[in-house]
Amino acid sequence: MAKKQKKQQQSGGTPATVALTAAGVEFTVHAYEHDPSHPSYGEEAAEAMGVSPDRVFKTLVADVDGALTVAVVPVAGSLDLKALASAVGGKRAAMADPVLAERTTGYVRGGISPLGQRKRLPTVVDASAKDHATICVSAGRRGLEVELSPADLAALTAAVVSPIARG
Repeated sequence: MAKKQKKQQQSGGTPATVALTAAGVEFTVHAYEHDPSHPSYGEEAAEAMGVSPDRVFKTLVADVDGALTVAVVPVAGSLDLKALASAVGGKRAAMADPVLAERTTGYVRGGISPLGQRKRLPTVVDASAKDHATICVSAGRRGLEVELSPADLAALTAAVVSPIARG
């Protein structure tokens, strides 16, 4: 594992992998060939890595009462916007404009990582993450995932852990 971390750092990595390396947490990088025709970035990642979809989490950006907020939920489910708003003390939530999400996080859609974002946003990780020793989230580009403990993810993003997923 240290070899993968070192390799990522030497090659510049992504802001997410650089942040993980700087924090000194254990993580594994998984790369796969991204298929632009696949209908779901998250399901594609789970299939390509041979990992159960309930361990692969997607990063979504929502607008909660006018403030951008990151939601990290299993790819097999969907985001409960009302639960997200409640988790951060808000009243209303809607999916953020994709261009605004990309500009604010510094990542492209389908590659938005909860880690190493250009601007740190309030983050909520679905409570189901605690059911797993490790989960996978985007490492900052399509075709690149990072596997780490849910506790490390929550700590590094200062996330609230709350049930925000449906399905």
